Amino acid sequence: MTTTVTEQFSSESRVDALASSGVEQPARVRPRRRLPRRQKRPPMVPLEPWRKTGALISLTVCALTAWVFLYLVVFSAVQHARSQHELYSTFRAELALATGPAGGLIKPGVPVAVLTIPNAHIHNEVVVEGTTSGITRAGPGHLRTTPLPGQPGISIIFGRSQMFGGPFGHVGSLHPGDAIIATTDQGVFQFRVSGVRHAGDPLPDPVATGGGRLTLVTSDGGWTAKHVVYVDATLHGSAAADPGGRINALAPTEKFMAGETEPLTYCEVFLWLQLLVVLSCGIPWLRHKWGLWQVWLVGTPALIAVIWGTSSTAVRLLPNLL
Repeated sequence: MTTTVTEQFSSESRVDALASSGVEQPARVRPRRRLPRRQKRPPMVPLEPWRKTGALISLTVCALTAWVFLYLVVFSAVQHARSQHELYSTFRAELALATGPAGGLIKPGVPVAVLTIPNAHIHNEVVVEGTTSGITRAGPGHLRTTPLPGQPGISIIFGRSQMFGGPFGHVGSLHPGDAIIATTDQGVFQFRVSGVRHAGDPLPDPVATGGGRLTLVTSDGGWTAKHVVYVDATLHGSAAADPGGRINALAPTEKFMAGETEPLTYCEVFLWLQLLVVLSCGIPWLRHKWGLWQVWLVGTPALIAVIWGTSSTAVRLLPNLL
């Protein structure tokens, strides 16, 4: 044969030729079935710019809402506890040296008394001079036009019911006869609750000549702070001497349910917000310069400090009894 098998026969004729020649035919191998290829997922289409912006705004609003809630409920109480610790240490030293304030023009924010009201869950709460919203962050505030606790006349103290530890949150549940103990530089004075009243209720009887009364003022109605509650307590025992020298008029920011809605406060809040925006824009830029871990190591404490300062300043715009 001068030509090859592939040139003369087809595949079927080759099989017949091999069968007729007696040669054992090899097993026919079936072609391997190919499995369908797994389809690859299409690449994710990047969000359009407006969708990215919307997602960023939503995340920012959620984060700010969560921070505001945590600050008002948790972190403000931590700030109040720290302020009380410092004030108590200062006032305790002044009592030991008999150098505490007893009258005259007292600087706002200075500790003037310590309150203990067992039935209102108040133990060694330091009272500071002044009643603005910024001052009552540290503790209850003494109204500057009234005498100090234990002196003749009516001494009035403002206290928050919700934020910054809510030191006066339970004074509205006091009953006649409950004890109130006030410690000043002039001694320890015992008061007994004579009544709890709200706006529109009749005023108590005038104070007897040479007698003393303590009135605690706070908000009632939870976070809405719709009403003001007053707790009147009568001094038991002799009153201390009143050196006098108090102021005769109050600023609008020192009255009931007032906030520090002054241009200076708004300016401070605006400056804090500006610093927050600059820091928020600077952190992503520094990430490309320094690296991720280096930026967060430096930027996280600075960001927390700025957010804290912004929140603490903005709270001064809210009522001083909330």
